[in-house]
Amino acid sequence: MSDVRNWFNSLPIFTRYWLLCTVVCTLVGRFGLINPTSLILINDRFINNFEIWRAATSVFFYPLNPSTGFHFLINCYFLYNYSLRLERGEYDGRPADYCFLLLFNWICCVIIGLIGEFHFLMDPMVLSILYVWCQLNKDATVNFWFGTSFKAIYFPWVLFAFNLIISGGGMMELFGILVGHLYVFLKFKYPQELGGLELLNTPKILESYFPPQRGNIRWFGSVPIQRSQTQHTRNTFGGHNWGRGYVLGE
Repeated sequence: MSDVRNWFNSLPIFTRYWLLCTVVCTLVGRFGLINPTSLILINDRFINNFEIWRAATSVFFYPLNPSTGFHFLINCYFLYNYSLRLERGEYDGRPADYCFLLLFNWICCVIIGLIGEFHFLMDPMVLSILYVWCQLNKDATVNFWFGTSFKAIYFPWVLFAFNLIISGGGMMELFGILVGHLYVFLKFKYPQELGGLELLNTPKILESYFPPQRGNIRWFGSVPIQRSQTQHTRNTFGGHNWGRGYVLGE
């Protein structure tokens, strides 16, 4: 247990508590400690009854059962893997910026959930973070099933197509891609490539709570310098880095 605790405490703050809240909310709903219907996004109760906690719990809770268990584990892995890479990579030393990224994507997912009357928002939230990492590391090589490989920029679309073909789904993945793309466009492409205004500046209140940390070598809002392709090569199984890559506890 000490090894698990040490690994958990070694995780950066947002990845740590996002993963913890996801596991806790899902398990308490699965075992009936809390009624699962109180954890999902229901428009009438959220708006008319002012049950505002549903905006958060609908991102953390997933309807766990024998048929969805594997998908939940994959989501947790994506959450851990790509949130960790962003928080220790592109957003290293900039916790306020990463917090703002999570808040922006979360608000967008909740808006989509309210408009589309979607009860569970874990899929689009996780895919939105994965999409941001893939855009900031677009030249990284990702190996998929059957020996196929492609650049990371295509990875979210491969996951979308895979779920569309295999399970007939893919809608939640598509919404996650749209949310992630909106962030990348407003944060990087619009102000830096198109000469537009900087619309997504991190609020000062977040910087006061999460001040920049030492060792940061990037400017706020700047696109990270691309690393060499060999540094980004991943061995993935089903799109998930089961082989070489980040070691638990690093």
